[in-house]
Amino acid sequence: MAEHTAKDLRKFRVIRAVGRYALNPSVRFFAKLGLVPTNQVAELETVGRKTGELRRVPVSPIFDESGAWVICGHGTLSGWGANIAANPNVRIQQGKRWRDGVASFVPDDDVRARVRQASTSGPWIAAQGTAPVTVRIDFVEARPPRS
Repeated sequence: MAEHTAKDLRKFRVIRAVGRYALNPSVRFFAKLGLVPTNQVAELETVGRKTGELRRVPVSPIFDESGAWVICGHGTLSGWGANIAANPNVRIQQGKRWRDGVASFVPDDDVRARVRQASTSGPWIAAQGTAPVTVRIDFVEARPPRS
């Protein structure tokens, strides 16, 4: 991971606070009410790298036949990005169904092109982070053991 400037870290702290305390709870609330289309917002479940507990975060995935693409706006600075780096076994919500998968960072992917592929603004917002990177989630049939 590249070194981050003091400006990047300040930007990350502000965006993280807004997301954690305002945006993420609001998205979850409206999604549970059915006011957010399930094809635009899904929850991504990772295993906490320190606690081992399950962690969920709302994301705007781009699904295809074998998996999903997600933009991680702050790379491994974000909690869920660091969790994926520590343990790539994840689950992602596709509609009302949960799919097991293995996540990997795709640093050579063109984040801006991936955002243009999406039909929602969610990936665009993520691409405005301090170190946006594409995450590929490949679906697996049986869940691998969590470590």
